[in-house]
Amino acid sequence: MLDQTTFSTEAMQKSILSAINHIEAIIVGKPEQIKLAVCCLLSSGHCLIEDLPGVGKTTLSHALAKVFGLNFSRIQFTSDLLPADILGVSIFDPQTQSFNFHPGPVFSNCVLADEMNRATPKTQSALLEAMEERQITIDGSTKTLQQPFFVIGTQNPLDQSGTFPLPESQLDRFMMKLNLGYPDEKAERELLAGQNRQHLIQQLEPALTTDKLIQIQKAVEEVHVSDALLDYVQLLISETRNKQLFVYGLSPRAALSLLKAARAWALMSGRDFVEPGDIKAVFSSISNHRLIPTEQHSKNAASLVENILQQITIP
Repeated sequence: MLDQTTFSTEAMQKSILSAINHIEAIIVGKPEQIKLAVCCLLSSGHCLIEDLPGVGKTTLSHALAKVFGLNFSRIQFTSDLLPADILGVSIFDPQTQSFNFHPGPVFSNCVLADEMNRATPKTQSALLEAMEERQITIDGSTKTLQQPFFVIGTQNPLDQSGTFPLPESQLDRFMMKLNLGYPDEKAERELLAGQNRQHLIQQLEPALTTDKLIQIQKAVEEVHVSDALLDYVQLLISETRNKQLFVYGLSPRAALSLLKAARAWALMSGRDFVEPGDIKAVFSSISNHRLIPTEQHSKNAASLVENILQQITIP
């Protein structure tokens, strides 16, 4: 591990910005989504990307892993995928008369759970313990996962055929949910005229080592949050628990995720303290996938969340 004194806040910001610039060379026209995805990784969270096929979800996942020097595995979720295909399996060895555990793809720094809502709920639940506790329990034995451990889940919109909605317990384990959307005209032209994105990813060099990434993740936890901003966070969380707006509000896990993501956003801006703008920058991506509007509200969750940000004043 690197000495803390050799890696200042300024140096961390410089390394993070370098990583973001590398990714923006691959994923064009999506600076906000890239910054949020990096923020999620630095916060030791997990990221869910929901959008139509072909808009760059998998490419973004590959680029993130490559730039941050993470070993990468991909799980293609299908209706016949089994939990053992994710976690691993114990196979009997007749020579030693014992069972040997063969680890599954979850034993990686960065795991892409591709189109995870195409798998059955039983298979989806195989990731619950891994995402929350960074470990799995199989055959009565607990096995610790690699650090850092970052799950990027992608899913297609639920109105597409062959999809199973992710349960609330699974959604709540994703710190953020992002939507990439179609590129604008300028970005799409650059994409059409440029090189093959897979070739560009293969040429990418890591901008940070794994040790530096772990050090940044630890530094995020030390970023200062004032009591006034803690009051502000509580007001935001409390408003989402308004039964007139949402079926149920944000959980304590979501509140902790909001604080941690705001700390990471501040560090990405070169500060060791959180400002109100940091909380506002990450609030929507942390809230939208966790909230279900009540029947009397025709607005979707994103519109209601935006209203909450505008209405709640900073103490």
